[in-house]
Amino acid sequence: MMGEELNASDVAERGLAGDRAYALIEKDDGKVVSAKQPRKWPRLFDFRASFVEPPQIGKQMPPVWVTLPNGDRVSSDRPDVDQILSGALDRAVTFEAMAPAKPMVEYLEDPLAPSEVITNFPAALGSPSGTFFDYAALHLLTTATIDRLREIYPQGRFEVRRFRPNIVIDPGGAKGFVENAWVGRTLTIGNALRLRITDPCPRCVMTTLPQGDLPRDLGILRAAAENRVRVPFANQDMPSVGVYATVLRAGTIRRGDAITLDD
Repeated sequence: MMGEELNASDVAERGLAGDRAYALIEKDDGKVVSAKQPRKWPRLFDFRASFVEPPQIGKQMPPVWVTLPNGDRVSSDRPDVDQILSGALDRAVTFEAMAPAKPMVEYLEDPLAPSEVITNFPAALGSPSGTFFDYAALHLLTTATIDRLREIYPQGRFEVRRFRPNIVIDPGGAKGFVENAWVGRTLTIGNALRLRITDPCPRCVMTTLPQGDLPRDLGILRAAAENRVRVPFANQDMPSVGVYATVLRAGTIRRGDAITLDD
């Protein structure tokens, strides 16, 4: 569903407090519901979710309010929440707090190809067990990368929300896809949080989908293809925007925190 912008968050091994704490699971096949398969889930970005109270790391996650496309709002702890969400999505789903033992996600393999090919992807491939992350628990993106994409494709609307990062970094006067050079290095954010940058983040059809007032635009992914980077876990060159990270030391981050890049 659509994300939200935060001014501060606690961050630990499983990422930002509350991030991907819940997911929808399709009843028929047990796969994690994802906009990566837009033909099956074309309206997923018309839904929004927000916690009823701030989540805290190490404590039970509070319920969330799910706002439906028609504006109605339902609490996730309602006994009929599965029925309501299934009706809104036109497919039978369940609202879950624990990922399946081997979570799978369907995704459109190449939205720029002339014919559609749908592939199964093992979610949580490199993320903490029992979570709903596709790969890593943290995704970082720099404003320099967004600016470079605007140069490549000026008619496109490049906004951070298209790429759904956890942390947006202003690298000062640096230009281009600067975070590519951070892979294998360590970031310190604020007074405590330390991250290891692990991999480039390959991009998929989700970046091209309409959300809010942003239109559907395949040109977004074509522009990202200008930054083709070898992705280790896929062992191939893929369009990449941003990087993945793991947490070396937990901490709290706030808008405006200073960032230090170490070897």
